[in-house]
Amino acid sequence: MSTDGLTDLWDKLFGAQPDPPALLVLVTVLLAFVVVAVRPLWRIARNAVTIAHEGGHALAALLTGRKLRGIRLEFDTSGLTLSAGRPTGPGMILTLLAGYLAPSLVGLLGAWLLGGNRITLLLWLAVVLLLLTLINIRNAFGAVSLLVTGAIVVVVSWYATPQVQAAFAYTGVWFLLIGGLRPVGELQKLRSRGRMPESDADQLAHLTHLPALFWVGTFGLVNLVVLVAGAFLLAGQWLPDLGAPTP
Repeated sequence: MSTDGLTDLWDKLFGAQPDPPALLVLVTVLLAFVVVAVRPLWRIARNAVTIAHEGGHALAALLTGRKLRGIRLEFDTSGLTLSAGRPTGPGMILTLLAGYLAPSLVGLLGAWLLGGNRITLLLWLAVVLLLLTLINIRNAFGAVSLLVTGAIVVVVSWYATPQVQAAFAYTGVWFLLIGGLRPVGELQKLRSRGRMPESDADQLAHLTHLPALFWVGTFGLVNLVVLVAGAFLLAGQWLPDLGAPTP
């Protein structure tokens, strides 16, 4: 690749795109909320949350010195991340803690990039993260799920207009920020029925001797704070425009 080509690629990746209109921010947050709230839509889109959830477990395992054995993504939108290492201690605690926090935290990172209008960079980082996750996938459905998701992001980032890219990126980030809360509620609902005795919260309770409900509450509180912070990054600069009277 020539020097000019590298310069163009650098500018494309790290250059700031124009500010999207305030209406786009409003429409995308409403769209993301509908996808999270409507059960048939959530059943499909929840795969993206599961990918982030299991990716959070995997990253935390690697950062704490555990050996990653693999990731499975299932058709029912559940997932499993296997790692080897000490069954107790800070590394295991952080690995378990990361799953339910990861979707919201990924959304917060996306909101920070969008706050700087780095839309293209966000989309390409998403592709890189999906490829890194794909390397560690150990079942066919998980591989197909990641390939399809990655292909959609590649097509949008490479061929779509800036307006479509902005709408796609904002909807995706809003979805992660809002969607990070719903699995926490689902977790507690299933736990109350005795259907998830080995959930992340219950395993944390066993390791720390703090009740599982404490960890469920921690997941929910952290994700709620992250949602507020992400919303400020995404919409804070447009709030005066959104509330302004029409001339």
